[in-house]
Amino acid sequence: MKRSAANLDAKQLDLALFTEEARPAAPPPAKTDPNVNAGEQRRPVLLAGEVHHYRLRRAKRRTIGFSIDEAGLTVSAPRWVRLAEIEAAIVEKERWIRTKLNEWRDWRSKRNLPRVHYADGGTLPYLGQPVTLRLHAEQKITGLVDEGSARLLCLALPPESTEAQIKDAVQAWLQTQARRVLDERLRLLAERSGLSYKSWTLSSARGQWGSCTHDGRIRLNWRLIHFALPVIDYVVAHELAHVREMNHGPRFWTAVGQLLPGFEAARDEIKGVDLASL
Repeated sequence: MKRSAANLDAKQLDLALFTEEARPAAPPPAKTDPNVNAGEQRRPVLLAGEVHHYRLRRAKRRTIGFSIDEAGLTVSAPRWVRLAEIEAAIVEKERWIRTKLNEWRDWRSKRNLPRVHYADGGTLPYLGQPVTLRLHAEQKITGLVDEGSARLLCLALPPESTEAQIKDAVQAWLQTQARRVLDERLRLLAERSGLSYKSWTLSSARGQWGSCTHDGRIRLNWRLIHFALPVIDYVVAHELAHVREMNHGPRFWTAVGQLLPGFEAARDEIKGVDLASL
């Protein structure tokens, strides 16, 4: 008896479905997950002897698609494809799924910068390099000091300072440095490209690294000061390119490439960094 089958389009890689008889033993029944959107199901599947859960999304499409994100595996399938076929396809795609899940976890761990412990001896990233906090009551102003192979941020604070006081002093210094460094990089890239902007301001946004309005007003997040100059330059070039192209189409990315050749590595480094972790 002939039966219809769906194509698979995970990373543009096609593969054939198992037959119903070849599917693995059925896993335990699915449970309702309040975090799953309407129209989706959270279901278990047996992979390499272990139960893994995936989100099943029924959609108007002709293929079975796989995607990996922070929520894990999502399978999008046509409404007419049976669960047996979907789960057989997952099993056949097992190696790819497990590899991508591991890659995603590694990628996310690298994108979350370590939490700063605001105390004497705590460390934080500054321009891509670690800086150690030191409290010096006798110091008049906060500043960087190179001590051998270590770089210290000496704070003009007494040793009994609270965590909140130390955090305020550190962030005030970082924002001052961000204003100086970002202004320098913005001016440099603008002069190099011939592009002009109306103004720029420092941003404390929790959801974006930068923005640009239609009239050329640029905002840059002060937390960029944690990153090395290539990453800072990428964000600056990104917003400058918006002066010319207010979109993310091909011409926009061409403009970014003209401003900053080889920007892709810096874009990948900052892509997905959790601002809440800074």
